[in-house]
Amino acid sequence: MLPLHAGAQEVPRCAAGDQKLDYEGYVKIGGIEQWVTVKGERCDNPVVLFVHGGPGNPLSPYANSPYRAWEKDYTLVHWDQRGAGRTFARNPVPSDGGGAPLTIAGMAADGTELAAHLRERLKKKNVILFGSSWGSVLAVHMAKSRPDLFAAYLGTGQLVSHPENDIASYRKALALARAAGDAKTLAAIEPLGEPPWTNPRAPGILRRATRVYEAKTSAQGPASWWEHAPAYATDKARADYESGEDYSWLQFVGMKGNGMLSTLDLPKLGLDFKIPVYLVQGSEDLVTVPEVAKRYFDSIAAPRKEYLLLQNTGHDPNPAMVQAQYIILTTRIAPAAR
Repeated sequence: MLPLHAGAQEVPRCAAGDQKLDYEGYVKIGGIEQWVTVKGERCDNPVVLFVHGGPGNPLSPYANSPYRAWEKDYTLVHWDQRGAGRTFARNPVPSDGGGAPLTIAGMAADGTELAAHLRERLKKKNVILFGSSWGSVLAVHMAKSRPDLFAAYLGTGQLVSHPENDIASYRKALALARAAGDAKTLAAIEPLGEPPWTNPRAPGILRRATRVYEAKTSAQGPASWWEHAPAYATDKARADYESGEDYSWLQFVGMKGNGMLSTLDLPKLGLDFKIPVYLVQGSEDLVTVPEVAKRYFDSIAAPRKEYLLLQNTGHDPNPAMVQAQYIILTTRIAPAAR
């Protein structure tokens, strides 16, 4: 692992097909040093670039992440986005609260710059783009702006537009709570009213409610998936991670409903994709409800597209979701990405 005090580096070059990759370090992206991990058993395997959710929830800290087993067949790249994880620790917000705000366009530009760097260093024609939840927003922007960099887009928990996603989530949660006679949840979410909101706490209040109801109908992933590796489990590392979560979330919702979420409008980017698109959605997802994702999917045109609805699955990863993603990668995407 690159020492944390070291300066930005480049991802190691692939020199041979059987070369193992095990890199963790800072790479200069978008004018700042951003944390990137690259791991895989062979350099000649297809490269998967994960665009994490949250915002502020990078996957790099987890020693036994849901996707760790994929390192045998794929080179997995995790990237702590601007404002998150070790990238936030390296580039903290000024104490006076200044600094440039996070934007979808700016963070997507970071992602395409990283993808171009990976393509060159790992000697690939293109990389596979994987986006989940918040990451699905950045990933679609990346796919639309630089399709030449990507073999395909695989999305899960697809966000589409604001306030459409929040309205659908709110209405479903409210209906479930009313049907269950759940006075506690109703007392929390009824006073919010329908989105859009100007209260920065409202999205978090709704998410706590949706987690309760997803847990009733969805299979869950094992707790071991979310155990931090030793280097990420120190008090400082955990504090940095939590600070990035707080900062990124506030940038997402805004103090008056005017954060990045307020600018979310994927259909505005155009409905024609130049790369294949695969969406995997949970039937019980109360955040990116499947009806909204399916309407968007039906509206787009792509060289190939497939939509998979998983039963007993919510917004967060579980074994069925990970297996479905792996099958799509292996049978649909990877053969064209080597």
